Amino acid sequence: MDAQLNIDQRGGSSPDTVSPYAWKALWGSAIGYAMDGFDLLILGFMLTAISADLHLAPSQAGALVTWTLVGAVCGGIVFGSLSDHYGRVRVLTWSILLFAVFTGLCAVAQGYWDLLVYRTIAGVGLGGEFGIGMALAAEAWPARHRARVSSYVALGWQAGVLVAAIVIPFLLPRIGWRGMFLVGIFPAVVAWVIRRHLHEPDLFVEKVEKQRHSLLDSYRMLVSDPRTTRTSVGMFILCSVQNFGYYGIMIWMPTYLAKSQGFGLTKSAVWTGATIIGMAFGIWLFGHLADRIGRKPSFLIYQLGAIVMVLYYSQLTNPDTMLWAGAVMGLFVNGMLGGNGAVMSEAYPTEARATAQNVLFNLGRAVGGFGPLVVGAIAAAYSFHVAIALLASIYVLDMLATVFLIPELKGAELK
Repeated sequence: MDAQLNIDQRGGSSPDTVSPYAWKALWGSAIGYAMDGFDLLILGFMLTAISADLHLAPSQAGALVTWTLVGAVCGGIVFGSLSDHYGRVRVLTWSILLFAVFTGLCAVAQGYWDLLVYRTIAGVGLGGEFGIGMALAAEAWPARHRARVSSYVALGWQAGVLVAAIVIPFLLPRIGWRGMFLVGIFPAVVAWVIRRHLHEPDLFVEKVEKQRHSLLDSYRMLVSDPRTTRTSVGMFILCSVQNFGYYGIMIWMPTYLAKSQGFGLTKSAVWTGATIIGMAFGIWLFGHLADRIGRKPSFLIYQLGAIVMVLYYSQLTNPDTMLWAGAVMGLFVNGMLGGNGAVMSEAYPTEARATAQNVLFNLGRAVGGFGPLVVGAIAAAYSFHVAIALLASIYVLDMLATVFLIPELKGAELK
């Protein structure tokens, strides 16, 4: 953050003020999003143990991941509109409690079907985190810090994934997959405690609570006029590409490294950690860059970097080179995540801000969920190197969407 910040005791009291409330909103949103990243990664690492204990077929193990994402998409679409109607803090609290309860139930699952139900409903709770947290933080911070703050919320995911990569090799052999599900509740408890001390942002109170609207109105506002519709289509493309690249690389890479390079659990976790650190630095840098030179130039720089690094990475065979190159690739491939949140906060009114964030991001996550399937199919037909190289083409689409569909809203006050 900047060295000198004006401090006030209320949230959103003036355009240039950073308040104690703003910091609480940021921490509450980022930690909530951390539980999303933590949960998904530990599930991926636990599938082998779960399958052995509950005698699951490979298709059933894969379905646990798929239906978690399905739940997240459904939860995101519903919770976003509820947040725009009933309040950011209130609905975030509901989503956290739903996640915590059903994650806890996963620890006592006796078979495939009850575990599948628990995972799906826990995913519903996860779904609201990204969009509502982004809206809450954006409404609490001044315009000149908005891209940075959005990137800090997005860093919550990376922090959760990084913590998971660090603790899994130590905890999973000792407490088993049931114990890991209980550990997964911890971020939810922390986020819930923080949010107990938050009130609704002043902007939300002024714009929404004094003039109630219907839940359907929030969805209609995403396509209310041609310019807004173009922005919605553009952001859907950006969110789809970001999620497709992320899941396509991160889900398959540990398996590829284990089979082709002989990486064990610990070494795969080291690679994952290095790549996630690169992603985290990329998100942090994107926020600062976007607040200085604008959203569109920053997107284009990162999209071009993603094309170059994905093509370069697809040619590598040396394990040591793959370690640092994975971090640089992660910087560009996932660094755009914070920018998505900033643009969607600025492009839509308060009455539809969380709806836009959650609907567009989670529809993009639904498309991104096919990333592992597509990468796996191409890898089976040709090779993993070919599959990774072909991923570069989606960032060309990303650049076209940015140029022709995304508005430049740097410094805009929220509507």
